[in-house]
Amino acid sequence: MSERPEDPTERFDQPENTGDQIPHPGLTGEMDDQPDHGEDSYVGHERLVGKRAVITGGDSGIGRAVAIAFAREGADVVISYLPEEEPDGAETARLIEAAGRKAVRCPGDIRTEEACQQLIDTAVSELGGLDILVNNAAFQMAQPGGIADITTEQFDRVMKTNLYAMFWLCKQALPHLGAGSSIINTASVQAVDPSPHLLDYATTKAGIHNFTRGLAAELAEQGVRVNAVAPGPIWTPLIPATMPTDTAEGHGESAPMGRAGQPAELAPAYVFFASTDSSYITGEMLGVAGGKPVS
Repeated sequence: MSERPEDPTERFDQPENTGDQIPHPGLTGEMDDQPDHGEDSYVGHERLVGKRAVITGGDSGIGRAVAIAFAREGADVVISYLPEEEPDGAETARLIEAAGRKAVRCPGDIRTEEACQQLIDTAVSELGGLDILVNNAAFQMAQPGGIADITTEQFDRVMKTNLYAMFWLCKQALPHLGAGSSIINTASVQAVDPSPHLLDYATTKAGIHNFTRGLAAELAEQGVRVNAVAPGPIWTPLIPATMPTDTAEGHGESAPMGRAGQPAELAPAYVFFASTDSSYITGEMLGVAGGKPVS
């Protein structure tokens, strides 16, 4: 007799955030309740054997979960992250190597075109080419006062990190992406349901949605697919590092499933878009949002 399927509302407990807001950008070790990245649960099935991937924001949170999954599916991985996130970057690299794949660390700030070019050049030189680009890095900083509290400096940082870097990396990666390659962007439920305290961040996520569809239409004839994963409320270091403590404590409780998601629950969506399982899919935004609408 088969076991009853697992109740998704109870697969993970609601995260507990009992401490103060942690300094940005936030390290995994600073969190009271550390995320599940699939370290003990993700099992690969050789869906990305021989593939070469770049993952921005690959040190922690969703990026780490995707890096673990890609490596266990057979891919070599370059991870990009801010220099101050080196402890998390080193741990993610260790997990990639534990899966028997090559890990390349490329710390830097992708808010400049030069840093983006260096990242692509590093991937091509260290891995011998590029097959998968995951634009996952993002910056947000909640402002309870809304637009009045969003400074030009913050707005510029959000735009450069979330939109400019994606544009530069796609443009620079394209000469190295052959037919069968995949670009995967991290959008958000904020693209269609913006929170006032995240106005600038939500604006960039809507831009990512539109950019994904437009670039997908352009590259379809070349056999390069472009898709986006749209997370809902996911428990990562970014949450206690960018939101007031009381907001972080209830992160995800408003989702129909009643809890925040874990990075491990996102990774299969990226594997799906990176593999031939999605060979006839391009220009799509796949929501992994606990029941929150993403279209």
